[in-house]
Amino acid sequence: MVKKPKHLRPQPRKSSLTTHAFTFLILALFSILILLGLGIFSLPSTSMISSRPDDFTTVERTSEDRESYGDEEGNGERWLEVISWEPRAFLYHNFLTNEECEHLISLAKPNMAKSKVADVKTGRSKDRRVRTSSGAFLKTGHDEIVREIENKISDFTFIPVENGESLQVLHYEVGQKYEPHHDYFTDELNVKRGGQRVATVLMYLSDVDEGGETVFPLAKGNISDVPWWNELSQCGKEGLSVLPKKRDALLFWSMRPDGSLDPSSLHGGCPVIKGNKWSSTKWLHVHEYRN
Repeated sequence: MVKKPKHLRPQPRKSSLTTHAFTFLILALFSILILLGLGIFSLPSTSMISSRPDDFTTVERTSEDRESYGDEEGNGERWLEVISWEPRAFLYHNFLTNEECEHLISLAKPNMAKSKVADVKTGRSKDRRVRTSSGAFLKTGHDEIVREIENKISDFTFIPVENGESLQVLHYEVGQKYEPHHDYFTDELNVKRGGQRVATVLMYLSDVDEGGETVFPLAKGNISDVPWWNELSQCGKEGLSVLPKKRDALLFWSMRPDGSLDPSSLHGGCPVIKGNKWSSTKWLHVHEYRN
């Protein structure tokens, strides 16, 4: 019996993944070139990006430039300046208005008392010569202005308002200081009330004629590269320092992104040499803080 020849069905033509991928890349490159040509898209400039996280020569504005931003009403330009990556520290210029600064001072003045520090063994507050300022706490949500400031801090840090301690307003007279210390806890008592302190926002409520810098003695990098080096006191030159300027807010992190404590967050308040220094501190925790 003669077998009928089998008719082979034509095989469908297989598309090449390589060809499609290559075509997609060509189209994407062509689109990018068009955007670059129209000025819609631009590549980052190497002059604006530090090759090292501790390169302080990349600070774009000098202290003279910073003085020219902001009017008497505190409605100046707001801009963020990276101060350091180790520790992680950022300065938010014109964070507060003059009205907000004066309001915090007026609320605190009637209740000012000698500042205390937390005992490393018991976690309780006690007098220490390392901190010679006076201060007062303002209840969370005390009034509309305080609530607005606390909301701004939450927006700045991406940390919920309820994770913060009450605002503390501080006053430093000539000669008063706060020796270098860490804001994170080493006792178990304080950690139970909201977990570890993860970050601090320090707001400057007044200008200082001389001294009063916030200094980070363990910051990495060539600290003398900052544009305001010649304006610093001797204490300020013992580390990476920030000059106190009314309305500015300094954010620094006591914990690294991996959750470990950051020893380089060691910081202090240099003695005031001339004038007065008013500031306000907000400590932020990992979890909701219970007063």
